[in-house]
Amino acid sequence: MHHLALLITALLAAYHYILYPLFFSPLARIPTPHWTCSVSDVWILLARYRGRENRTLHAAHRKYGQIIRVGPRELSVTSPEAVKVIYQGGFDKHSWYSVFDNFGVPCTFSSVQSKHHSLRKRMISHVYSKSYINASVSQAAQADKVLNASLMPVLDASLSPSRTPHGIDVHSLFCAVAMDFISAYCFGFRRCANFIKDETYRRHWLKLYTTRKGYGFFAQELPGLSKVLRYLGISLTPRWVDAANRELEAWCKELSDATVRDTQELGAPLDPADDPVVVRTLLSGYDKEKNTHGQASPLLSTTIRHPELSVASEVFDHVLAGQETTGVALTYLSHHLSQSPDLQAELRSELLSLQPNMIMTAGRMCMPDPKQLHSLPKLHAMVLETVRRYAPAGGPEPRVVPSPSSRIGPYLVPGGTRVSASAYNLHRDEKAYPSPEQWDYTRWLASKPNNEAVNRQFWGFSSGGRMCLGSNFAMHNMKLTIAAIYSNYTSCIVDDRGIEQTDMYTGHPKSNALYLRYEKFGHL
Repeated sequence: MHHLALLITALLAAYHYILYPLFFSPLARIPTPHWTCSVSDVWILLARYRGRENRTLHAAHRKYGQIIRVGPRELSVTSPEAVKVIYQGGFDKHSWYSVFDNFGVPCTFSSVQSKHHSLRKRMISHVYSKSYINASVSQAAQADKVLNASLMPVLDASLSPSRTPHGIDVHSLFCAVAMDFISAYCFGFRRCANFIKDETYRRHWLKLYTTRKGYGFFAQELPGLSKVLRYLGISLTPRWVDAANRELEAWCKELSDATVRDTQELGAPLDPADDPVVVRTLLSGYDKEKNTHGQASPLLSTTIRHPELSVASEVFDHVLAGQETTGVALTYLSHHLSQSPDLQAELRSELLSLQPNMIMTAGRMCMPDPKQLHSLPKLHAMVLETVRRYAPAGGPEPRVVPSPSSRIGPYLVPGGTRVSASAYNLHRDEKAYPSPEQWDYTRWLASKPNNEAVNRQFWGFSSGGRMCLGSNFAMHNMKLTIAAIYSNYTSCIVDDRGIEQTDMYTGHPKSNALYLRYEKFGHL
């Protein structure tokens, strides 16, 4: 009897783990890039671990089609129709996002369930809308200070070859610009990071951040194994990574808590630039949710009971994501502009049409009308093309098929299946973007015959109800920054070694640096 029981157990295991996924699963009809994908996650996990997921999936899609099976219960898609079903169909996020539960509390980005996400998003999304940003006195005042009081003096100081013989590292600087913008919007300018001016702490902080993002594989992809081994005293994540995370969290928590106290004790600031727009809005939203739904709120155990932790979790996500993605895009756009004086002159000619324009006069420049800024076709096209070609958050965005099943393309996919699309792959669709590896901003101009497809396929900020919350904020401040610089300076490359982009969920230059030399326009 004992041997019979073992035999039956072995047969059942063979059927469950090998025969069923290979031959009988509804996913068995879907092409696989490797035969092991039907029975094991090893193929895709190795690609992720080695930092080659985007390129590996791109090659697999080119060979096997727009919907492929990369694991026993995981699909990757590049079909626009499939993307619409998944990302506009309200699919929940995969538990992969739980690693972004900062301070043990979910934020809007990490909320797995669509209902919880919707509640959180409703509290904050309006201050990230295009109309709000364009009309915001606080954001305008903060932008004025970031650019006039911080960025332009740094660029002016870099003009002296004796002070900066090797040029200026604009990747670090642009991450600083992005951080100062987003941290001012979250905490108010008086408590913003001030990374543009404080280069020493900025570089220390960026080193901590690089450490944090370089060791997320085991926590995200093998959370069960990680927890078991940690319980046994074995950590798959080095201790210095945990230390870096703790320091980053403490930095944000201190700023967040201080801003909450300011808001509750001091009320509205006298200077609009000191208005902590995001923190103030979150606190108001939490109070409204508590007073309206109280104990019945789905957010009772997190946001209602731990409002300060919830604020800190939310803004930590905003500042981490905002500084890197915007910094990367500004770096690559500046790299292309710096290769072509003619392209810079073309852009500057358009920038001078702003009324008022952004040419420095008596040591400062005027902030342009946002509607005018966003109506500049070439500036808009250059930013979009940079985000397309160098998608700062280009990795797969995993979702979970709802029960019992959903039709994705020609396949009926069972509930619980992990499905993902990525900007990296969608932006390399040759039908929408001929010569996709080429940076060509003119593809976005209205005069181009393929303009509708170009816009429809763009996925730089994802799509649907869970698309990037800060997309309008990012676009606005990228345009402001580029307009400020190229209204007043020309740039050329000093050292672009390692400019190739890493193949990660968020990609950056391999060297984490780009050195440019700035010069004032001759007649300024």
